[in-house]
Amino acid sequence: MLRTLDEKVSRAHAALLVVDVQNDFLDTGGAFAQIGRDVTTLHGMVSRLELLIEQARRAGVLVIFVQYCHNKNTESEVHVEQRMRGRAGMPICQEGTWGADFFKVAPQPDDLIVKKHRYSAFVGTDLDVILRSSGIRSLILTGVATNGCVEATARDGFMNDYYIVFVDDCCACYSAELHAATLTNITDAYGIVVSSDDVVASWRA
Repeated sequence: MLRTLDEKVSRAHAALLVVDVQNDFLDTGGAFAQIGRDVTTLHGMVSRLELLIEQARRAGVLVIFVQYCHNKNTESEVHVEQRMRGRAGMPICQEGTWGADFFKVAPQPDDLIVKKHRYSAFVGTDLDVILRSSGIRSLILTGVATNGCVEATARDGFMNDYYIVFVDDCCACYSAELHAATLTNITDAYGIVVSSDDVVASWRA
């Protein structure tokens, strides 16, 4: 049983997941900016995340980039209906487009990329197989949106018996209230909430 933060973020069995840090969600020319979301409020988080990713690599922690992408064969009727209600019908992260590319962060040769078509990185992907084959027991969660794909992945990770370490200042969404609500959800039922400084200090120790 892993009880302490040091145990949970140990390079022996932890993976850093970078969820959906992509142009359509974060760039001022991306889809979310075009429908009126203030994406610039998320940019400070990305700067901190870049540092955390670099520290993870130095510590020998597995880094996995999760990339949301769609094509004409992956959007269900339910998914399209939700998109049309909430995002003015605009497609997002279409496979092979600039919008689906990573924003400011970039995978290195030793990093892994998992492409997904639903909010959770566990649905319809080989993430669970990759994690178990690599001896991973803990997931360090970062990315966007806090209350959307990051939380969905954290919930499914917990349901699949992974320890969840949710990095508060390396996650972001377009509402401070929703960000805070997710942190409460995680603490109450799914894992622990920490800062990037806490994680890095543990790796350095």
